[in-house]
Amino acid sequence: MDPTHRAPEEYGREADGHAPRPRPSRDPLTPDFGQHTPALARTVRVVAGEHVLTVNPVDGSEIELSPPTERPGRPAKHTAEDRAEAEHAAQPPAPAGPAQPEQPLLGRQEEREQLVRLLARGRSVRLTGPAGSGRTSLLDLVAEDCEDLAPDGVVRLTGHRRTATDLLQDLFHIVYDAPLHRPDDEELLALVREVGAVVVVDDLEFGGADLDRLLDATPECAFLLGATPDVPAPTAESAVAEVVLSGLDRAGGVEVIERAVGRVLTEEEANWAGDLWFESEGLPLRFVQAGALLRQRDQLRAETAAVDEFGVFEDARPFTAPTPADPPAGEAEEIPLPSLGEAAAPAPLLAARLSASARAALRFAVALDGEVPHQAHLPALVGDTHADAALGELAACGLVSPVGGRYRLAAGVQAQLEAAGYADDAATRARTAAQHYAWWAGHPSVTPERVCAEADAVLAALTVTVPETERPAEGEQATSVELARTAAPAFAAGLRWSAWEQALHEGAEAARLAGESADRAYFHHELGVLALCTGQLDRARSELEASIGLRGSLADKRGTTAGRRALALVADRSGDVPGLAFTTTAAEETPEDRREEPVSPPYGSMAALPSAPPTGPTLVTSRPAATPAAHRGRGGLRGLARRNLVAAGAGALLVAVLGTVVTLGATSGADPNAPSDTVGVNPTLDTGAGDDAGGETPGGDTGTGDTGDVSNSPTDPGPEGTSGAPSPTPTESAEPSPDASSSHGTGTGSTSPTPTGPPSTSATSRPSTTPSGSASASPSDSASPSASATTTDPAGPPSQDTSSSASNSISSAPDSSAAPSGSGSSDADPLM
Repeated sequence: MDPTHRAPEEYGREADGHAPRPRPSRDPLTPDFGQHTPALARTVRVVAGEHVLTVNPVDGSEIELSPPTERPGRPAKHTAEDRAEAEHAAQPPAPAGPAQPEQPLLGRQEEREQLVRLLARGRSVRLTGPAGSGRTSLLDLVAEDCEDLAPDGVVRLTGHRRTATDLLQDLFHIVYDAPLHRPDDEELLALVREVGAVVVVDDLEFGGADLDRLLDATPECAFLLGATPDVPAPTAESAVAEVVLSGLDRAGGVEVIERAVGRVLTEEEANWAGDLWFESEGLPLRFVQAGALLRQRDQLRAETAAVDEFGVFEDARPFTAPTPADPPAGEAEEIPLPSLGEAAAPAPLLAARLSASARAALRFAVALDGEVPHQAHLPALVGDTHADAALGELAACGLVSPVGGRYRLAAGVQAQLEAAGYADDAATRARTAAQHYAWWAGHPSVTPERVCAEADAVLAALTVTVPETERPAEGEQATSVELARTAAPAFAAGLRWSAWEQALHEGAEAARLAGESADRAYFHHELGVLALCTGQLDRARSELEASIGLRGSLADKRGTTAGRRALALVADRSGDVPGLAFTTTAAEETPEDRREEPVSPPYGSMAALPSAPPTGPTLVTSRPAATPAAHRGRGGLRGLARRNLVAAGAGALLVAVLGTVVTLGATSGADPNAPSDTVGVNPTLDTGAGDDAGGETPGGDTGTGDTGDVSNSPTDPGPEGTSGAPSPTPTESAEPSPDASSSHGTGTGSTSPTPTGPPSTSATSRPSTTPSGSASASPSDSASPSASATTTDPAGPPSQDTSSSASNSISSAPDSSAAPSGSGSSDADPLM
């Protein structure tokens, strides 16, 4: 719904004004007949620095690096017409009802001229005055006087609950035409440095070093800052001029009251105004409220006289006021002036004489920490179709004041109303507002920009309702969680990231209290993505890991995938390389060691890395391709992170299980004519093109299966003793024999071709190829995947024939040179 231009169907009525629109039903047995198909989730792509952020309100936002060819170019500046239109849209809306006469600013001409002179010289100025001193009205007049001083005109910002970074981003989007683009810090500083404008910031809440950062980032801008005395002052190095705004004199206060009432004060009223001036220290807001009290008094007197004269409409009197004794016949009822105490804290008395809708709007404002809902939301909240006129009543009485593009309770009004009992039902009002904003923010017709305009009211409702969150009934969702889920994506897409972060924190706490793990995982995922966008990598990693853990327990595959993608990007940005780091030392590494071996463990779980020429059983090690040179000389476990150890254990366990499965399959056969029963002493593997399966060579030992010299190219043996052919991969190796009787047989780890059957290997180990024929195993070897896959003739030492060495073996230690030559043990600790 459009808060400015309302349509009839936006408040539960169709365009013809008769049938109300049915609300979605939470009961699965009563489907929603008004909407047969659910609305699609609204996703928005935002360019955030060097990343592309896809806001996904369902599974969580996705983030990826933006390709250089798709990154937006340098944005162009808005034209003067565009800036004027944007400035008009950013002003607070005019209250509904009769237009109020514009009151001139009295007693501020000297300060006005001084501010214009300082800004014309390029100086930045801070206007300091207490709340209710007329600071905002004076800033508006000075901004009109300075429209032609700078090439980029006048830029109006609000500093209420905004940081220096927020103001820089707001300045960028007002001056530059860059929709859905949020530059990073480096790009942002380069762009705002070229802005030349008079920047008016009201309700500033920071000073000191943060203010210096804002001023240093915009050297071509002159700032006019409005702040209260409790805000930290600028540093001496900032060279910001200070102008203090004092109260009005007595004559000025009386004139403000007369303009509000529309007549000259009587002597009694003038004395009363003088006492009020002394009590209020000349604050203009007190005189505006005092004028509203006198105006209400005049209306009461007129209504009483009309009733006494005509005797009609007595039941329609909106309120009753305490009256003295019955007046003489024919005279109007006399209503006394408010007491000095009532005039000093006039909010309860002013509210008591307003309409019921205006009083209800005040209760909502008190419940939302002073934030007045937009007038377009008041009919839905209050339950009165004419409640949008309540804002005009409140503004005319001085109970609300503009802050940026919205209204808040004026200074001191909230405390006065709370003392009068307007906060008794604050929890109920806040919950009603949260339910309304949750429905409104998630409506497909509401744009993210409109949700961002109501960010303070939405966040106020969220902040109040989160501590009251309870576990909802089955099939329902807590109101606070629902509001956070609908508002957070809108804040992200609308580039209001400070509100996005606050909504995510509140939502995560609400989901925890409600026991909703899926929503909690979503909020942690979004916090991780936000931290990644802002360069906080450690925080991003912890948030994403928490989200992945929660989603893993819920079997949320799509959410887990999104989280792992974001976590991989975090690892890439931080330089973390996942994987194992079992490497040899730099002193033991040779150029031949760095050659890539073609054999990898089953399913490619670890990359096989070369090691020193083995002289005994060795373990295939894994080294990441991007390992820094500084870490190559660190052997053993000194270079490992804890997550690498966990990954190593998991990989070793997986390979052990697979090896056990293969062994059980190999020993389950019962064929009495298995070729493994007649295997020779030195069977070899035939990789010739003419015999795919291979077999046992007639005549037994051919001499080609003997182990060769370990110094002769162990990583590239050729078939049938021919060097230069690539080693067979695990998928090309011989199948294990199904004969269980050969589990303790002897023979080399390669099989020779035979025309009668498939090749046979020792059933006690996983079939594999080794880079060196010297690797041996005893008949008692287990089926561990880290054990050697070959056996040698125990009758003598290994043969020196190098023409037919076996395929690549699996090393059993990170330092292969430390393994004993000819050792048949396959139980060596891989971590030694």
